[in-house]
Amino acid sequence: MVDIKGNLAKVAATLPRDVELLAVTKFHPVEALREAYDCGLRRFGENRVQELLSKQPHLPSDIKWHFIGHLQSNKVRQVVGRVEMIESVDTVRLLNIIDRESQRAGVVSKVLLQLHVAREETKFGFSVDELMDFFENRGFESLSAVHICGLMGMASNTDDYERVSSDFREIARCYNLIRNDERFGLCGFDILSMGMTNDYEIAIREGSNHVRIGTAIFGEREY
Repeated sequence: MVDIKGNLAKVAATLPRDVELLAVTKFHPVEALREAYDCGLRRFGENRVQELLSKQPHLPSDIKWHFIGHLQSNKVRQVVGRVEMIESVDTVRLLNIIDRESQRAGVVSKVLLQLHVAREETKFGFSVDELMDFFENRGFESLSAVHICGLMGMASNTDDYERVSSDFREIARCYNLIRNDERFGLCGFDILSMGMTNDYEIAIREGSNHVRIGTAIFGEREY
């Protein structure tokens, strides 16, 4: 039996006051989510559209859902208007589709741009050059129903502490360059989402203010 309340207390004790916790709930049953809700959690993250849609009707309406997985373009319409934030926008094309579908739905979608610096080629996201080119060319000015709130990224899947720190440091460097560049005039670009169960404390040390934690709260996933 997983002690969700106890696990959550342990995690919360390690988080600075200015760091937001997103509970990663993918593959965990509704009962576990409700227990976490009863402990005070309100931000839950899912990475599969169908799982997100199947859980939402069975849980309180004040939960702030985040979509954190790779979002296929043909699933955008199902997500827009149903989540507080899409954290995993990995291409300009996907960003534009979200903008178009948000206009159609009459909503403004909050998003994070996913930056890929990790060693694994299988991970998604903008390269550093693609990301900086997007802002240098003011690609955000064409968006009318999307609010870019910051960046999301993952470190390489390795036990090499220095490599993990270096990856997070590079993501934070790009975040700060964009956020502090007065030429862009960005408002509300203030979320740096880095760090999961195995590396979130390193991420916080490198500047993360938003961590995505699942296993440390819910235990191993139920596939």
